[in-house]
Amino acid sequence: MPLRWKIAALAASTACLVAAAVGVLVHVWTAQDIRSRAEARAFNSLYSAMDVYRRTGTLADGAELDPAGLPATLRHPADGARHTAYDGRVDGNVGPSVWAAQRVDRPGGRVLAVQVNMSSDLHGLRRLDVIMAVASLIALAAATPLAVYGAGLLGRRLGRVSETAGRISAGDLDARTGPTKGRDEVADIAATVDLMADSLSRRLRTERQFTADVAHELRTPVGGLLAAVDLLPPGETEDLLRARVRDLRSLVEDLLEISRLDAGAEQPVRAHVPLHAVVSEAVARTGLDTEVTVTVTDAAHQEPAEAARTVETDPRRLERIVSNLVVNAHRHGDTPVRVTVEGRTVVVRDHGPGFPPDLLRDGPRRFHTGAKERGSGHGLGLTIALGQARVLGAELRLDNAPDGGAVATLRLPS
Repeated sequence: MPLRWKIAALAASTACLVAAAVGVLVHVWTAQDIRSRAEARAFNSLYSAMDVYRRTGTLADGAELDPAGLPATLRHPADGARHTAYDGRVDGNVGPSVWAAQRVDRPGGRVLAVQVNMSSDLHGLRRLDVIMAVASLIALAAATPLAVYGAGLLGRRLGRVSETAGRISAGDLDARTGPTKGRDEVADIAATVDLMADSLSRRLRTERQFTADVAHELRTPVGGLLAAVDLLPPGETEDLLRARVRDLRSLVEDLLEISRLDAGAEQPVRAHVPLHAVVSEAVARTGLDTEVTVTVTDAAHQEPAEAARTVETDPRRLERIVSNLVVNAHRHGDTPVRVTVEGRTVVVRDHGPGFPPDLLRDGPRRFHTGAKERGSGHGLGLTIALGQARVLGAELRLDNAPDGGAVATLRLPS
């Protein structure tokens, strides 16, 4: 349930509880007041009737001597004082009522009694209950839309903060909530999120700039090392040094490429190219034993076969993605490694232990290769592939096959 409806439900429930509590209090207070006034009337009527009876011997003010309906508690009063009692019986339009009684002569003699009918007053109490219920419903009907509107304002403000946090989590370091109306907790949360985004942005930009600076500064000495290695006499030492220097140069080039991708400085140069040919060329350049399969799109896809094999993309970046995926499959997986081209989709699969769970959950991280059984490396291949895929507007998805092995699926945009 959205927050706005929770707040509205809470406000409506509170209004119902308040209305019910007020209604019960008003009902109880009014009922007690009706009974108190009825007892006072009965007491006063009995006083007047007793005075008339003693002076003239006649009955007045509806008084009766030993009436049949007199409650048992008043039939034998202990003394000559006046007493009252409540009678809850209802007979037609008479009742409930209040009786007042007093003995008129010697002990054990006759009793003079007066009955005050409360039916009209209790009818008014029932009408008051109905009016209270209707007024409560009207107030609830008026308060609920206001609560929904107010909760909607709060929900929209919190939604802006949540949207900003989501954009920051997705990599948009420039996302900010901006100024918010009011000086309440929501405004404090928005300001805190913006401050957090500023701090995070500064730290990430500092780290990226450091990576770019290191890679740039290492490029020249690594080039000098490679030239110096070429001057060494042929032999095992020269081959070993040459291999290590080439690995170091490859690492520096990867770091420079990642820094450009992080800075958003890369722009694709698109061209219409045959997808299967670009993929086959990329696989061939790796020099690794990889099986390439091209699946022709049939009529069920409602797309011509030639159009399915020809795509508009940046072939250099596409080759970079495919070659990184193939090298990663051979380095961290196991043979056979198969590449399948179907329509605008390229699938690279190996038969190794598969991607580790943290990589599938959090995505590839530089200098982190996951589980030890995945092999050794710098952890930059998948990071570069993912960055180049974003430049192309493509989707790169990493999964594990049900029967084992890592599966990387690249879907190019139409």
